[in-house]
Amino acid sequence: MEQLALFAEAGQSQGLPVKYLEYFPGLINKEQSDFLLDKLVKETPWKQQVRRMYTKEVITPRLTAWYGDPDIYDYQSLGKTVPLNWTPELSAIKKMVEPLSGVTFSSVLLNYYRDGNDSVAWHSDKEDILGKNPVIASVSFGQVRSFDIRHKDDHYLRYSVRLEHGSFLLMKGGLQENWEHRIAKSPKFMRPRVNLTFRVVK
Repeated sequence: MEQLALFAEAGQSQGLPVKYLEYFPGLINKEQSDFLLDKLVKETPWKQQVRRMYTKEVITPRLTAWYGDPDIYDYQSLGKTVPLNWTPELSAIKKMVEPLSGVTFSSVLLNYYRDGNDSVAWHSDKEDILGKNPVIASVSFGQVRSFDIRHKDDHYLRYSVRLEHGSFLLMKGGLQENWEHRIAKSPKFMRPRVNLTFRVVK
């Protein structure tokens, strides 16, 4: 059973490892963030993925959508997957985060957390299509949720970042190699949240 958030709303951790992770609140102002959240929730063709965990298939506790350049694709358990075409809003956010990231992104994965029951378990983004030491730019809209990270070799070494409405989180090269991250379930009432993670598909 996935662990509930224990310190999700307690505030930002001190001493974030900026070698791997940087947080920028207020990248997009509240008015524009409100507009984008409403538009993304209503107009995105959300799907609930089924993934294999060891010997059984499980339904992911959140909704997702994948957008990107027309010449990229991913092979998953259900075969070849191609991304949706960029929307004007996603393209505009992409152009906003690329100078801050030092990367030209080719895709974005959208995650829709409908309430406190939606989550993503401890993991690292080490898919082959992302290459080694990927840089990932994360933009959040809606409910503040805690982004927890822990070192793979020492689970007591951990930090938490409250991902605020309109905020930007930069996951640098090396983070996925040595750290895991999650968005934990919460026992508290949670409003909808949409997260965008911009990636380079190799």
